[in-house]
Amino acid sequence: MPKSSAYPPLDGLLDLACRDGVDIRPTLLRVLTDLYVQKPIHTAYEETQYVELAQGLINGADASTRAAVAASLRGYPGAPKSILDALAAAESRAPHPLTPLEAPAPPQPAPKPAPKRPSDDLADLFFAAPSSERRLILANIDVVGTPRAQLLAPAHETVAHLEAAALQRDPRDFARTLESALGLDHALAERIATDEGGEAVVVVARAIGMKAAVLQRILLFLNPAIGQSIDRVYDLADLFGTLTPQAAAHMLSTWRKPAARKQVPHAPVLYDDERRRARPSAGETRSAPRPE
Repeated sequence: MPKSSAYPPLDGLLDLACRDGVDIRPTLLRVLTDLYVQKPIHTAYEETQYVELAQGLINGADASTRAAVAASLRGYPGAPKSILDALAAAESRAPHPLTPLEAPAPPQPAPKPAPKRPSDDLADLFFAAPSSERRLILANIDVVGTPRAQLLAPAHETVAHLEAAALQRDPRDFARTLESALGLDHALAERIATDEGGEAVVVVARAIGMKAAVLQRILLFLNPAIGQSIDRVYDLADLFGTLTPQAAAHMLSTWRKPAARKQVPHAPVLYDDERRRARPSAGETRSAPRPE
């Protein structure tokens, strides 16, 4: 497959897409299209980037992926005509089995469920993907010019509470902290806490300003499937080192509830927030304690 000169990181990613007999081009096409349609307007350069990449992925996608991509683009104003034409051409070339005349009519397909938001679909794709595909998604999450996610302020209380929950081998408490501090859905927070791949925890760690040493302790204790493999811990630590804060923040923003996404980013707060607010400021004076 030809490689795109407009995408410096894409050369290695397309090599990865076909390595070891695992073709992840359909996943990449679906994810990048979902990200593309999230932004209402694109510059000429952004559109060229998307078109150049998508054209190289369409022929490697299966019929269901092409149909899903075409549906997303048909509902998007100003969708690239060249991509819609390429999808239609690929569909026309696809073999269609003939139904024998004596065969009964095929059953009517069940009604399709209501379409999910692109962010929901991206979350499903990420958690269903193996490690190689997750890295591909994270490496390309900003490549089509999607809106830049605002970075979260360092969340010291959140980090401390997450580490404490991990050291106690308590994924439920870890999930509760993610839910309350980051505005995540309860089911998604538990999915992150119990994810055996570990990439989701790395995304959260990078997005909230966690230190590498703290992340390594969390990986060692939170999930036995990860902590029992030192090679896996090192591999995730390497991902943490290469993942940009912006890409992590963007992925986290797609996971958060819509109401939480609209909030101005700040250091998430936990159980002692009210007590902290009640503490006197630097300019206030306190009465000296009475001697016993």
